[in-house]
Amino acid sequence: MTEDMAHENIRQRLAEKMAGEITLSEKPGEALKKWRLNFDIAQTDLSGYLGVSPSVISDYESGRRKSPGTLIVSKIVDALLEIDTSKGGQKIHSYEGMLYTDPGAKAVYATYEYTYPIQLAKLATLIEADVVNKGVEKPLYGFTVVDSKKAILELSSHEFQKLYGWSTERALVFTKVSTGKSPMVAIRVTNLKPGAVVIHGIRGNQVDPMAKKMAEIDRIPLLATTMDIDELVDVLKKYSQYHVIE
Repeated sequence: MTEDMAHENIRQRLAEKMAGEITLSEKPGEALKKWRLNFDIAQTDLSGYLGVSPSVISDYESGRRKSPGTLIVSKIVDALLEIDTSKGGQKIHSYEGMLYTDPGAKAVYATYEYTYPIQLAKLATLIEADVVNKGVEKPLYGFTVVDSKKAILELSSHEFQKLYGWSTERALVFTKVSTGKSPMVAIRVTNLKPGAVVIHGIRGNQVDPMAKKMAEIDRIPLLATTMDIDELVDVLKKYSQYHVIE
């Protein structure tokens, strides 16, 4: 298989995954927004490619406009993939391992995908975390709890990127941390960046200043918590189940 054929095969499988998730979601607008953010594409760029007003994309994502049908979803997905391809296809390529293998299971303690996003302030409150660096706040569409020692010592950079699951707009929670420096170094050398990093096992005033500096450079929100890890996972999963009622 040639490189072009392999790229096209990955792109086609990813398109099917994206379109299926958006179409079948209870909140297709939220799912659409999640994928647009995953590809770091502005509403104006997407609307410009499609030849529609930016308000059309905004209305779909917010639910103000009737949920898009399968044809419109297909056009939006194709636009996202085509825009990424025109930029070198970095995002498409980053999903290759997720399409064909299980993501870094040996280092993952727990992983969860949200249909509706959680905001950073709510995350910090739920897990009783100190905010070390506020960074650029983004809606978080899931979380992954990672054994930091296994992730850093045993995973290749390609395997490390698979920890993000289907959305980089998620919180990566690193357990067994003494200073927080090593996880931030690992994130610095990868192409993908998480929506937030949670250092587990120490308080905010114990985080290494260099870890905070790296978070500032990459503009990543950095939190620290000592909440029991099983309780943390349980609290975050329950939020997904009940927060719509709040």
